[in-house]
Amino acid sequence: MPLLLLDLDNTLVDRDAAFRSAVADFLAEHGLPASDLTWVMATDASGYTARHEVATALTDRYGDVVPTTAIRALLDNGAADRVVLAQSSREALAKAQADGWTCVIVTNGRTVQQEAKIRNAGLDQLVHGWVISEGVGHKKPEPEIFQAAAATVSVPLPGAWVIGDSPHADIAGASTLGLRSVWVTDGRVWTEDSYRPTHIADDVASAINHAISTSR
Repeated sequence: MPLLLLDLDNTLVDRDAAFRSAVADFLAEHGLPASDLTWVMATDASGYTARHEVATALTDRYGDVVPTTAIRALLDNGAADRVVLAQSSREALAKAQADGWTCVIVTNGRTVQQEAKIRNAGLDQLVHGWVISEGVGHKKPEPEIFQAAAATVSVPLPGAWVIGDSPHADIAGASTLGLRSVWVTDGRVWTEDSYRPTHIADDVASAINHAISTSR
């Protein structure tokens, strides 16, 4: 069975939109300036800033008026509680399965948080498995996390497609392993010179449909 390795945050689900919504409510609930939304999102950097660093920054800024438990809840559950799977993505994953593809989520992050996103979005019913960096001790773009994903479903890694929004984590990781890849642009322009995706798509549904329609 051919293998699709799919990123989670800002690929399968719009993690930034979910977190932005949670931050807006957090600021309103605690009487903080709505304009701070830009600062919090920049500090978070689409989840690439380490959680403890974001927690420290928020505590330094709001610790006098916001309980640490509220800051912890925002960072642990804010995005996970609000992620939504687009219907087009749901249909593309269903088509991939119907066509005989094995779909595995490969994501960096903490196990509890990432599994909550997967289940809350209903992705656990649409993929064959997932690997999370905390659980396997390796982060994208390290080859080991992609190898672990293939091993999870007992499907050979050669011939797999990698789909994701991160040039470094997803596309460079695929390039290192000689795998085909689709970069999900979200309106961005490709700027890397040392490696390139096999294909570029506007959204994950288009990316999945391209991969499964291309000759293996």
